[in-house]
Amino acid sequence: MGALEGKTAFVTGGAGGIGAAICARFSAEGAEVIAADLSELPASHDGVRSLRYDVTDEVGVSGAFAELGRSWEKLDILVNAAGIEIEKTIEDTSLEEWNRIFAVNVTGMFLTCKHALPLLRKSRGASIINFGSYDGFIADPGLAAYCATKGAVHALTRAMACDYGPEGMRVNAVCPGYVDTPMLQSFFQDSGDIDTLQQAVRDVHPLRTYGTPEDVANLVNWLASDEARYASGQLWVLDGGLSAQVQQMKL
Repeated sequence: MGALEGKTAFVTGGAGGIGAAICARFSAEGAEVIAADLSELPASHDGVRSLRYDVTDEVGVSGAFAELGRSWEKLDILVNAAGIEIEKTIEDTSLEEWNRIFAVNVTGMFLTCKHALPLLRKSRGASIINFGSYDGFIADPGLAAYCATKGAVHALTRAMACDYGPEGMRVNAVCPGYVDTPMLQSFFQDSGDIDTLQQAVRDVHPLRTYGTPEDVANLVNWLASDEARYASGQLWVLDGGLSAQVQQMKL
């Protein structure tokens, strides 16, 4: 029997690199899973149901959970993995871009959690797992708006843990560093010398590697499970030791 046998899970950004890995792991652990995304989940993900879902559309979000309540008695696990990145300084970021990244990364999380609460309350020990970033603690150059959204996610996660802990809900954030996803590969491809940059990124980590979506799914799976019953209000950094070191010492 898997660690999530009998549980239900709703994953935003479920068709993305990390989101798809989480959905696959949840399904393998026995959960009934919905991958909610603007894109369809690959057909290879057996046991995972795709749902077209726009985190920025409150009417659509509200309707999705109203419909879900007609087929599920409860929601045990909510993962907010939907997110976008803008690689610019604030000087180069337009107001439209600023509003868009906050709409997806922060407001979308807020709307999803808000409208999922009635179903989450019906679970015995629901787990909400948000996606922050190590960029919510420290900053990479040229990611100003992205860093700002992740700082907001971290603060909102702690606030929700305080507000809903008395009802038995756990709220945590997973904060990855470099993970081998389409977003990271896009960053590499823009560099020109892909192999050199990939090796440089590996070398900057104490573990001399970057993560995989499955690495992230392992942590998310634990946070979703009953084994993590006492874990709440925390920001779980998963970055191969990257943020533990003093970068100046590498000069």
